[in-house]
Amino acid sequence: MPWAKGQQLQSGKYEIAEVLGQGGFGITYKALQVGLDRHVVIKTPNEYLSHDPEYDRYIKRFIQEGQILARLSQDPHPHIVGVIDLFQEGNTHCLVMNFVPGENLFEVVRRRGALPEAEIVACIRQIGEALCVVHQAGLVHRDAHPGNIMLQRNGKAVLIDFGIVKELVPKTLSSTGNVGNKGFAPYEQMTRGSREPTVDIYCLAATLYYAVTGQSPTNSLARKLNDDPLTPPKQIIPGISKQLNQAIIEGMALEAKDRPQSMRDWLAILEVPKQTPAPTVEPVHRKEVVRPKIKPELKVTSNKPATKSPRIIPWGRLVVVLFIYLLIGYILAASNAPFWAGAVSMAVAVAVAVAGARAVAVAGARAVAVGWAVAVAVAVGWAVAVGWAVAVGWAVAVAVAVAGAVAVAVDKLLESFNRFHTFLILAGVSSLGLGLGWLGHLVFNRMALK
Repeated sequence: MPWAKGQQLQSGKYEIAEVLGQGGFGITYKALQVGLDRHVVIKTPNEYLSHDPEYDRYIKRFIQEGQILARLSQDPHPHIVGVIDLFQEGNTHCLVMNFVPGENLFEVVRRRGALPEAEIVACIRQIGEALCVVHQAGLVHRDAHPGNIMLQRNGKAVLIDFGIVKELVPKTLSSTGNVGNKGFAPYEQMTRGSREPTVDIYCLAATLYYAVTGQSPTNSLARKLNDDPLTPPKQIIPGISKQLNQAIIEGMALEAKDRPQSMRDWLAILEVPKQTPAPTVEPVHRKEVVRPKIKPELKVTSNKPATKSPRIIPWGRLVVVLFIYLLIGYILAASNAPFWAGAVSMAVAVAVAVAGARAVAVAGARAVAVGWAVAVAVAVGWAVAVGWAVAVGWAVAVAVAVAGAVAVAVDKLLESFNRFHTFLILAGVSSLGLGLGWLGHLVFNRMALK
């Protein structure tokens, strides 16, 4: 039975905070290291495994690999979670690791969708370098899926939760229980419990596939048994480079012998060519929706038609734009300014933001440009009714809000739509807001007269 919140271990040295995860092999806890007042992660074998005939071998391997990880932590690697302690509490063996804050890669992709190539390749290379160190120590991680890769705000990726002793399949578990996340594991790991470095190469390549496409790859067991095809990532996101597409396809080769035989070899394929300078701004075509030509890619064939890049609509940001323009419409109506003043401000703000969205590298500079455009347009309209001094004051205040809202909405929309469609979406939302604001004032005005 899992330990309860508040339970103390090692005579009060650690205090359980919560259960982070529980699987067939182990339980992972978040705990407080009381003396140092910091959070740690404690990993233990599942209690019911003590009834398994292989339990002694399981525990022996658990301790052995924990000791190796502890030795690795004596010379800490920036992209490998550090091991702090290895102890026994009653009959339960415990491995204590650093708590790594941030979001795991699953959470990031669910929140943001498919990630930019330059951003995610840098993170995956960090994890690949970490796995090179792990392999040199005679270990294989075996669980390098998105849930075990933490991304921190400073761009640092950290590999956590090693799949210790997963080649020992307890008799009390099903034959598929030896894999934490089957969608990212090679079939030889699911069927034979392989511990070769090529397992980590497949898993990390599958993780990269998920990150750049926003879609989980075809299960390797289905590819082996049912001959289900693996759609090349470039057919899903045409804007990714051929080199990235090749690295993913070779790393996810169905048979281990067809993959690069070391993580260093795979990283050499993934490395960005030196003759291609890194762009200073996100390229326009990264997620443009185009109709890709379906052609065979590096030994992988697919009879499925090419699919389009998933379009992500930033509803929250569009709602902000809608309400800001609703406010503008209401104020214009209240001050008896002509409706064209709001229409001009809407058109100018949207046009400036969309036209300069890829030309201006700094979002803040673009926001300022949008703001001044709105200020001038609104001031002209309001000056007709309320005079220049009041008009300019209101216009500048509204401009600040419009500048930020329109600029961030444009940035997000251009990840899935071209400039013309982005203009139409924002123009429609802005027009709707102006009309609702104008209508709202008329309704409230008539109610007040009654």
